[in-house]
Amino acid sequence: MTGSWPASPAQQGMWLTERAGVGGRAFHMPLAVWLDGPLDVAALGEACEEVARRHPVLGGVLAEDGGELRVLAQGVPPMREGGDLEEELAGPVDPVAGPAARFTLIREDAKRHVLLFQAHHAVFDGESKDILLRDLASWYGGAAPAPLVLTHPEVTLQQQVRLADALPDARRYWQDRWQDQRELHLPGLSGVSVAAAPGCALDFVMEDLGGPAGRLEVTRFEVVLAAYVALLRAYGNARPAVGVDLSTRTEQSRDHVGAFVNELPVIGAPEAGTFGEFARSLRVELRRLYRHREVPLARAVDGIGPRAALTPVSLSYRRRPETGPLFPGLGASVEWMMFNGWVRNTLHLQIVDDPAGTAARLQYNPALLDPAGAERVREDLVALLAAIAADPDAPLDRLPLPGPVPAASMATAGTGADGPAPAELVREIQAIFAKELELDDVEPDDDLFDLGGHSLTITQIMASARERFGVELSFEVFIDDATATRIAAEVARLQGQAC
Repeated sequence: MTGSWPASPAQQGMWLTERAGVGGRAFHMPLAVWLDGPLDVAALGEACEEVARRHPVLGGVLAEDGGELRVLAQGVPPMREGGDLEEELAGPVDPVAGPAARFTLIREDAKRHVLLFQAHHAVFDGESKDILLRDLASWYGGAAPAPLVLTHPEVTLQQQVRLADALPDARRYWQDRWQDQRELHLPGLSGVSVAAAPGCALDFVMEDLGGPAGRLEVTRFEVVLAAYVALLRAYGNARPAVGVDLSTRTEQSRDHVGAFVNELPVIGAPEAGTFGEFARSLRVELRRLYRHREVPLARAVDGIGPRAALTPVSLSYRRRPETGPLFPGLGASVEWMMFNGWVRNTLHLQIVDDPAGTAARLQYNPALLDPAGAERVREDLVALLAAIAADPDAPLDRLPLPGPVPAASMATAGTGADGPAPAELVREIQAIFAKELELDDVEPDDDLFDLGGHSLTITQIMASARERFGVELSFEVFIDDATATRIAAEVARLQGQAC
């Protein structure tokens, strides 16, 4: 499929993050399947091509067109054969330059191969892993999946219509709830970040989530989230904000590969009573939040600049179906939680829950959270979940919760302007802001995002600065201080370099 269609809200956010240079490799999503037996390499290559045709978003790149961010379908490269798995994992996937996704087959011996699929999160999400392997296995076996009811552009259009209708209510919901927290309490913590960085991971297994979930009449996800929030509260975080990845899939998009996910913060903490009471109250608040699950927080509130994660601490939970990919004549094993070596923030808890067990991983930034501190978080969480499994309705003060630890403030990188800009230059930047935002007037210290600016507004301001002043502004300059005063200072600095 060729053509183009408007980018989704999730894609717009990731595009801005990539342009701002704060995404690193954190949005690269690898998926590996080991195939044992007499593999038909040609048939597998043809199956990969069929999957790419069925899901054209995999071959899409993000590009501006007339002030609008669009997905341009360019196609996925044919399956290639590679050598070393670790080397291939380091290969790029790029939603701007392309390709955004690729297939690589690695031969370990005559009857054992690894199919490595890599995609950027702008075109792929966790549930897409099951969809992709299911479709791939069908085509490899010679049976094409049932046709999709809607095309990907049609699904995206429906999503945009729903978002426009939902935006007013979402703004009212978040008006008094969201606060951008600038400090965090964790053991062994020296700083806080919502920018991507090389990371480390600690793997473990969660036992018996079904028992307490059934007794408390909540979901397995709600048990984990309540325990995670209770632990953060015990460390000294008064009202922890945990960024949670929520699926935005509908009946029309359930069989589509793509980025059908939205990160939103869950904010709150247990004050007293039992764990069961807190878990059930959290369930009630989640049901309120779910009404706004398709609206990105940056659309509903002002002042959120480009960042790799919404909050310094986050959680992703995925409940996998019971069936796996069945490649005829082959044994298949899948690494569903393949780690790419990067983290999006300070601490992230990833969970994949399936009939074989509940796999968990703590991903953390070792430059900010030392390994001993991360290990303590894991041990504290495991001990807390074990106590909850033994007595889900235990009073909170009888659970093995740790004591408070010191806070670390959020560290943000400056952009290095040399000094204040001339007043006339500030006024010119104010005029550019006002024009692009369609406002009558903008004050020197008004924040672009507070005024309703977003990713495309930034690109338009960059284009105006290029045309009027002959300088190339970077996205980074807008991240921490998106005011006319700050942008004018950066323009002055760049003009000074040019001289």
